[in-house]
Amino acid sequence: MVGVALPSIQADLGLSTSALQWIVSGYVLGYGGFLLLGGRAADILGRRRVFLTAVAVFAVTSLVGGLVDDGTLLIVARVLKGVSAAFTAPAAFSIITTTFAEGPARNKAIGIYTLFGSSGFSGGLVLSGALTEVGWRWTFLLPVPVALIALAAAIRALPKDGPRTVGSYDLPGALTLVAGMLLLVYVVVEAPQKGWTTASTLVEFGLAAALLAAFVVIELRGAQPLVRLGILRSSSLVRANVGLSVFFGAYVGFQFVVTLYFQQVLQWSALQTAFGFLPAAAIVTVASPRIPHLIARFGTSRSIIAGVIAHVAAYALFLAIARDHPYAVGVLPSMLLLSIGFTLAFAPFQIEGTSGIPDHEQGLAGGLLNTSMQIGGAIGLAIVTAVLTAGNEGKSGPKTLLAGFTPAMITVTVLAAIGLLVALSGALGRRTATAQTDRNSDQPELDKVT
Repeated sequence: MVGVALPSIQADLGLSTSALQWIVSGYVLGYGGFLLLGGRAADILGRRRVFLTAVAVFAVTSLVGGLVDDGTLLIVARVLKGVSAAFTAPAAFSIITTTFAEGPARNKAIGIYTLFGSSGFSGGLVLSGALTEVGWRWTFLLPVPVALIALAAAIRALPKDGPRTVGSYDLPGALTLVAGMLLLVYVVVEAPQKGWTTASTLVEFGLAAALLAAFVVIELRGAQPLVRLGILRSSSLVRANVGLSVFFGAYVGFQFVVTLYFQQVLQWSALQTAFGFLPAAAIVTVASPRIPHLIARFGTSRSIIAGVIAHVAAYALFLAIARDHPYAVGVLPSMLLLSIGFTLAFAPFQIEGTSGIPDHEQGLAGGLLNTSMQIGGAIGLAIVTAVLTAGNEGKSGPKTLLAGFTPAMITVTVLAAIGLLVALSGALGRRTATAQTDRNSDQPELDKVT
């Protein structure tokens, strides 16, 4: 809902384009940075307890975000809202993956989960456009009653948790991860203005690297780490996390640039902008129930590759023809390709990232996936924003946007292409493993002949 409202927020609060991106990045970093802690808390405290508490906090922070009058306070509210979501998401996802056994039942459940997510995205787009016409604050205030309804339903529907599991939460690990990612995104956004090779930029990059290295050390030495690094031995989990981070990062960058383009260059209203994005979200909603059948027939790897190819094609097509053609010819084909890409890839990413993981670590696996997606979104947006505003820091408006539009869209396309390489590496790895297995199975017969 907030994405379409960004230009109105920028005009009302007097934010630069770089500051504006923190409305998005603040949320996704608070979300992504604390997801692992949220997954750990769900596994230890109980998934129902964590879910209920986090939804209540989400409602409060949504209310605060709709009432503040200062850009900095709004960003702080968005960070806190993201933190509350970080405890909601892994608890919800692990409730699903521990309720349904691995295989067709879980795949169907995740497909339904994706359906509701895409339905929320579709509805959010339309509502955000309509509400922004009245006032952007309503895009923050409407989630309050929605969260309260979800809270009441969850109290009735979710079974009570068992006894709490003994364990620690690894708060130092969570804090070093969040601090490192916040600093990294800040440096990427500010570097075009300061200079990539200035002393301050290099020191900040070094400090971000040190914080992230400290996170790894803490996880290696901790008795009960936030991330049991041994879980990364699962090649499918690693590929799913890397692939999803790049996949989502490219899309968040695309949506940010195109939202500003629609409203500042084409002079579309917020409602027109929402309907401009709607076909992509609406088709995902309709098509998502068919995904379990496609996965059963073609497998997750092929589905992911096809979805990522669709996104690369969508971005390249938008860059090539959107500025010179009307919506039906220049924009709609890209939106349709985006819908195909999300439909084919999103649920398979989730399935690949949790397959073969024991129940007691499903919260961790779900947290890792969501962390990768959100941090990928934050970094992708930071990179695209840095390219978009290069040489025009502190300025905004149609001319500034047009100057950086083509480089920003090329960056989005390159990010998506990197995601394609990750997806193809998974298929190649599987093919190699299958060939090796076949050779091993043939060896006894060769020994008999010998």
